[in-house]
Amino acid sequence: MARTETPVVENRKAHHDYFIEEVLEAGMVLTGTEVKSIRLGRVNLRDSHARVENGEVFLYNCHVAPYEQGNRWNHDPYRVRKLLLHKDEIRRLAEKVRNPGYTLVPLRLYFDRHGRAKVALALARGKKTYDKRESIARREAQRRMEQAMRARR
Repeated sequence: MARTETPVVENRKAHHDYFIEEVLEAGMVLTGTEVKSIRLGRVNLRDSHARVENGEVFLYNCHVAPYEQGNRWNHDPYRVRKLLLHKDEIRRLAEKVRNPGYTLVPLRLYFDRHGRAKVALALARGKKTYDKRESIARREAQRRMEQAMRARR
């Protein structure tokens, strides 16, 4: 994936809580005030997740703050948003998510080079507490090795 997109928000907690197995790019169906609010960076992906329902993928718990200059037709902040994927991708994801422990987690939300809002959606498997501790220990050990190598130079 080309890095010409403009990142808006990242879900850093996803890498801490899940083993990321596969990443897909999905479009989003948004209203006008949602797009304006997202461009201002007023969006939160922390507790959001996606589900496959009736051959379609929907994003839940994604908070997009109401647009301040919006009028009485401003959007609902926690509205369920439809994600746009190809039918074969949806079918393959639905098959994999049926396995216990797997879920769809948004990693980041950004605008591509054409100005369209996209979500990097990950097929992820939940980490247990000991897996999280192991990841932290591995990261700390790597950091110490890099510091030692820098000190030797």
